[in-house]
Amino acid sequence: MSRRRAATGLRPARLRPADLYRLGGTGLRTRPLRVFLSALGIAIGVAAMVAVVGISSSSRAEVDRRLDSLGTNMLRIAAAETADGTPSRLPEESVSMVQRVGPVQRVAAIGVIEDAAVYRNEHMPAGRTSSVQVAAAGTRLLPAVGANVRTGRWLAEATEEYPAVVLGSEAARRLDVHTPGTRLWLGKKWFSLVGVLDPVPLAPEIDGSALVGWETARTYLRFDGHPSTVYVRADDDRVTAVRGVLAATANPRAPSEVTVSRPSDALAAREATESALTGLLLGLGGVALLVGGVGVGNTMVISVLERRPEIGLRRALGATRGQIRGQFVAESLLLSALGGLGGTVLGTVVTAGYAATRGWPTEVPMWAAVAGIAVTLLIGAVAGLYPALRAGRLPPTEALAGV
Repeated sequence: MSRRRAATGLRPARLRPADLYRLGGTGLRTRPLRVFLSALGIAIGVAAMVAVVGISSSSRAEVDRRLDSLGTNMLRIAAAETADGTPSRLPEESVSMVQRVGPVQRVAAIGVIEDAAVYRNEHMPAGRTSSVQVAAAGTRLLPAVGANVRTGRWLAEATEEYPAVVLGSEAARRLDVHTPGTRLWLGKKWFSLVGVLDPVPLAPEIDGSALVGWETARTYLRFDGHPSTVYVRADDDRVTAVRGVLAATANPRAPSEVTVSRPSDALAAREATESALTGLLLGLGGVALLVGGVGVGNTMVISVLERRPEIGLRRALGATRGQIRGQFVAESLLLSALGGLGGTVLGTVVTAGYAATRGWPTEVPMWAAVAGIAVTLLIGAVAGLYPALRAGRLPPTEALAGV
């Protein structure tokens, strides 16, 4: 063959990349349904990967937004168990002692009242408390924990003179009480509901609590005045230093019986857990993408078998094996690119829809979209390689034999 070309001085025509992909596009347009189904397999895999990364990124953006609004400078003091395993108690003076620490900005506390329960009315059975705990709270609790009142108002000094209660968001849901002015049977006395709180991410124990004023609890519920949890806000750059002295400050006699935590660390730990789950879901998306790649390879193999006459005719007209191989690789790449682009758009739409239902900001990293398309092109090239080699090795006489 090379001697014949040398004798005639002819060289095979070269196909430019644009011509190659025009041929590939023509091959795809002749089988639209099969192309759609194959591209759909790729698109589902890419959409799964993009949506998983996008939802995870949107979740992290929401956590960061909430932490920015709530602040990461809150510390939580609680009583731990004693050496013999019995529960300990914080001193009544713990709030005032912690307040003396220089970098501390705000201090507030709640005190759980163990022998008090809240019911919708006095006819409810004694054991059906709906798992709502009753706790005394100071008037400065809301800014310390970053809480907001959903309906009604918060406890004030004026409410200390009569029985008033504020429900956390979860407590209101369990009792099915949301309207201020409703009367609740609390501690075998009628209390008036004055407000309902929004969820408190940094202090979830408040969500399931019925909160009464500190002095109200002493007067009507025989509260002993010992706080069960103390919330501290410190200067942002001194949080670690303050954390180191809080145990000894809150309970000088038994610092080992005090635990000091940082609620924002719990949110960060939850984010790490979600990241591990994201890795698992990305693996599932990768499996779906691999299945889509197998579908592309199957489509291209069938295409070679169906287009043997076309391959033989092109070879008879002077097309080289390399050009035949290039045509089928181009078709495979175009098919994968269609699936990759469609999957990226679909994954972005799914992320935006899910984020909108949760009230999150929508965030799809650019690297996820680029990586999704790049991976599909790589899979398309690998999936189309064997059919392309098979088409290139097909002799013209054998290919034209079925015409």
